[in-house]
Amino acid sequence: MNMPFTTAIRGNFFDIAACVDHPQQLGQQLRHIPDGLMLLHEGTIVWFGSWQQGESLLPPGFEIAHYPDKLIVPGFIDTHIHYPQTEMIGAYGEQLLTWLKNYTFPTESQFCCEQHSDKMSAFFLQQLLSNGTTTALVFGTVHPQSVEALFRQAAALNMRLIAGKVMMDRHAPEALLESPEQSYRQTRALIERWHGKQRLSYAITPRFAPTSTPALLEQVQRLRQEFPDAYLHTHLSENLDEVAWVKELFPDSRSYLDVYHQYGLTGEKSVFAHCLHLEEQEWDCLCQTRSAIAFCPTSNLFLGSGLFNLQKAWQKQVRLGIGTDVGAGTTFNMLETLGEAYKIAQLQRYQLSACEAFYHATLGGARALSLDDKIGNFDVGKEADFVVLDPAVSPLQKLRHENSRELAEQLFVLMTLGDDRNVYRTYVDGKVVYRAAKCQEAA
Repeated sequence: MNMPFTTAIRGNFFDIAACVDHPQQLGQQLRHIPDGLMLLHEGTIVWFGSWQQGESLLPPGFEIAHYPDKLIVPGFIDTHIHYPQTEMIGAYGEQLLTWLKNYTFPTESQFCCEQHSDKMSAFFLQQLLSNGTTTALVFGTVHPQSVEALFRQAAALNMRLIAGKVMMDRHAPEALLESPEQSYRQTRALIERWHGKQRLSYAITPRFAPTSTPALLEQVQRLRQEFPDAYLHTHLSENLDEVAWVKELFPDSRSYLDVYHQYGLTGEKSVFAHCLHLEEQEWDCLCQTRSAIAFCPTSNLFLGSGLFNLQKAWQKQVRLGIGTDVGAGTTFNMLETLGEAYKIAQLQRYQLSACEAFYHATLGGARALSLDDKIGNFDVGKEADFVVLDPAVSPLQKLRHENSRELAEQLFVLMTLGDDRNVYRTYVDGKVVYRAAKCQEAA
């Protein structure tokens, strides 16, 4: 078999083989190879299967990165996060609207400085990678340099990243406001510079309806029409006071989502964060337009915003990914985020299985971003972004892991007790971009 490859990975692999429309279908799509082999060439998976089947493909003496006693999963996909809010994570005591005024806007004002943007971009990307997140949909600030810095550093890693500068022309400090025309002009320039470069994509990013005049939304619509393959990324129905405010600001709209829908902002590659207080017709609109939701468990709990109805998303067939939503979210770590998602589901008498949770954080998140043809599992031809997890890094985890016989239980223990210490290696584009500090040997 004449197949070029440059990297061989051996270990215990787990992924979801195909997208599903109901959680009951996940059992048929689980793919677990306890002793597997994955061959990579120029950042792409060229062969995947059992060690027994693949060993003969390797020439004598070929170096293998072998991870016994570890678990290899697709890279985590964060479908909603604010990189400028990294330095204000854990800001005390407020709900959404007051939290924005007291903490978020002052913090984001610093990103007028290019040096600050560079510094925080580097820190942010390192936090993603050290937590096993290989793809993210990211908010910048209103400043173009905030996005320039982030894209520039992600490009150096050949990382798959989607980001955009905030578009905002009212109800914020003067230093963070722009005219609709300026917002259009700066956003268009960023799209032309970065969208489709390497593995980068641009997200047109109106912050949310309350900070958008109709004139600004018209410019967002104009950009969406001019660049139909760009993303649309914003917030929707996070907080009850916010929902009431939107009804005051847009009295002619049927609902909060209808504000966006009237301007043509729903659809494929439109991602709406939170969606905690949706009306029935809003659920139907999200489904019919093939829009996606980013479920942000730790943020929703931290700001007291509400409980996301995961079961409803399945019933309504709305695409869904998981977002950490740093800095209202309290962790970059997807394992911890999935653990909080489980608790939110429990409060609504819905049992979120570990397999479903990992699906939302990998292939389901890829589907929400219309990237399931490129990332999300170990299919041949997909991009080689993956994480090597150590399932037992503390005495408690070791004890629990030793008593876990089934894969589903091992995954559940990981998402219940796991954190950044469990991330042993992170691969992006087939290359190691993060090693746990205690394990510096070459891979």
